[in-house]
Amino acid sequence: MDFGCHDKGSGEVECYFEIHCDTGTTCAITIQMPNPHAVGCVEKFATFFSFLLVIITFPFSLFECFKVVQEFERAVIFRLGRLRKGGVRGPGLFFILPCVDTYRKVDLRTVSFDVPPQEVLTRDSVTVAVDAVVYYRIKEPLNAVIRVADYSASTRLLAATTLRNVLGMRDLAQLLSDREAISHMMQTNLDVATDPWGVEVERVEIKDVRLPVQLQRAMAAEAEADREARAKIIAAEGEIKASKALREASLVMIDNPTALQLRYLQSLNTISAEKNSTIIFPFPMDFLKTFLSGAGPSIPPSPLPI
Repeated sequence: MDFGCHDKGSGEVECYFEIHCDTGTTCAITIQMPNPHAVGCVEKFATFFSFLLVIITFPFSLFECFKVVQEFERAVIFRLGRLRKGGVRGPGLFFILPCVDTYRKVDLRTVSFDVPPQEVLTRDSVTVAVDAVVYYRIKEPLNAVIRVADYSASTRLLAATTLRNVLGMRDLAQLLSDREAISHMMQTNLDVATDPWGVEVERVEIKDVRLPVQLQRAMAAEAEADREARAKIIAAEGEIKASKALREASLVMIDNPTALQLRYLQSLNTISAEKNSTIIFPFPMDFLKTFLSGAGPSIPPSPLPI
């Protein structure tokens, strides 16, 4: 079986089917259909009239026929509602016919917009208000004009919906700690959804996460209790280390009694620096045994006022 189509040049398309049988016979079917891309008589007359108008009003018509688009812009031209061949125009100078040609400019620069704060219920049933910022650009001007009525408004609405859907699948702890992962997931979903429109989402950032006041107070109390618990643990660990150091110091002082006397004197020097009028300091009498050896039996140590 063979199938084919060809344009007859008169606004019609001829399609044919040929079926070859085993007996050697061939059956052919021919169907004539109107060509949807063919230009009708009215369109040809309107185009001719527009050319005639340009010639009559020359050179003033040049101001309406020649248009300029910037380096960051592209123009999509329609003639009597049909897209002109050649795709988009620009950058630079291009020609249009008055009365029959219309065009739309598309900006290729990156555009940013704020997603309004969205009231979102997280997976653990906590209500939060989240807003974001989205950066996008047009990569296919033709699709942005033909396939969507307003690519900017459509992208904004889709961004708000995507933000609610993505955050609804997360817990509050993940929402507060994994902002980068949430932004990347939202960018991927937006880019896939807007690709048929010729829009490329370059970046998505979560700006702010606003929690209820009661939840903020509860989280602050929890954080304060956690800090106090850690402070007590650190203080207890310090006491343990200090007791171990005192134990080692006592072992050194037992082996060398002179070190104990030096420690007494150092403590006395520290206390006297505070300008106290009376200091009760324990002073061992064994330190003066050389002076009191002839005065009788030794007296046990007792605190003396200094």
